Amino acid sequence: MNQRQKPSQKKKGATVAAVLCFVAAIAIVGTYTFNDYKKTQQKEQLARAEETNETEDKKVEEPAEEANNLVVSNQNESPAEDEQNQTDNQTDGTAGTAGAAGAQSTAGNSASINFSEDSKLLWPVNGTILMSYSMDKTVYFSTLDQYKYNPAVIISGAEGDQVICGTTGIVKSIDVTAETGTTVNVDIGNGYELFYGQLKEVPVKVGDYVEAKTVLGYVSQPTKYYSVEGCNVYFEMRKDGQPVNPVEYLEE
Repeated sequence: MNQRQKPSQKKKGATVAAVLCFVAAIAIVGTYTFNDYKKTQQKEQLARAEETNETEDKKVEEPAEEANNLVVSNQNESPAEDEQNQTDNQTDGTAGTAGAAGAQSTAGNSASINFSEDSKLLWPVNGTILMSYSMDKTVYFSTLDQYKYNPAVIISGAEGDQVICGTTGIVKSIDVTAETGTTVNVDIGNGYELFYGQLKEVPVKVGDYVEAKTVLGYVSQPTKYYSVEGCNVYFEMRKDGQPVNPVEYLEE
């Protein structure tokens, strides 16, 4: 019996040895694999760190390069371009001088507008008074068939007759209303204004400086508010925004 057991024990010893060798081999392979993995991770981390440093270095260098390029560009500007820039500056100065001269001219025209209580006006058109100025009592309007106040003088005229400005002034506005048609408003100074209505073919524009006898337009067909009265010129005068009787200022 003892002789039969000895080979069996040898086989068991060989098996144990083989298992131990296999385990040792696995341990060795695992160690090498883990070391390789650590080395790979370290290489990747180093590569990322180098990329980050390069990116930051580029960001720092780019503004410096742009500044250098700007300096070089300015230094490379030709003398001809310098002369052109100087010419442009001189042109701008000339334009500014011209603008100042225009402003002085307008200011001079404004200074000559100085209507007063003693000043006189030219009649806007050759005609007769169809309806008188009346703000203290009502007057009869034939077309409207009613009595109402009249802040203007209604002067007869033939269609196409010239309508002239009564004195110097500046065209303040040109409006179209249902009652007075195309109406030119002239500022004559010191709070005085003139309104010329029932016009057509107006040759002036807002801001124009006009003198006595300047043509402001031509007599048009009357609006529906004056169809019975016929062709006429609506002539109104105001002082500080309040109607005044223009007949008191018209030359006889």
